[in-house]
Amino acid sequence: MKINLKHGIDQLVFGMKQNDVIAIYGKPNRNYKDEDDNVIFSYNTLKMRLTFYKDEDFKLGYIVASSSEMELFENKVIGKNISEVKSQLNTKGITKFTQEEFDTFENYFNEDNWIIFQTEFDEVVKFEIGAIINDKDEFDWKFKG
Repeated sequence: MKINLKHGIDQLVFGMKQNDVIAIYGKPNRNYKDEDDNVIFSYNTLKMRLTFYKDEDFKLGYIVASSSEMELFENKVIGKNISEVKSQLNTKGITKFTQEEFDTFENYFNEDNWIIFQTEFDEVVKFEIGAIINDKDEFDWKFKG
């Protein structure tokens, strides 16, 4: 599954509505609301959790994924050493990361592309990507459906 920076993952495009996603991937394994009343879809086989923002008319705005099939610039990221992933990204001009630590986990956040690589023991275990916020402090929705 291809990670499309600033756009989404695979056929998922930021700004899609729930019905758009269901038309592609079918009904989710779980469908619930979080503490902010955002709608969350969870797909077991895809190993993805999708967030549809309540305050944005329930548009797809955030994806958390842990499938070993995730590829960024044709390189797999899940299961890889974070230094290897960062080295590959460096060749594409993605060099700035903010690092946070939580117990045995570390997050590497790149704000320009709104991506997070979560690692445990220096290995990427989870990837997160969010819709970009533009200069007007609004979401830059990519889906034109």
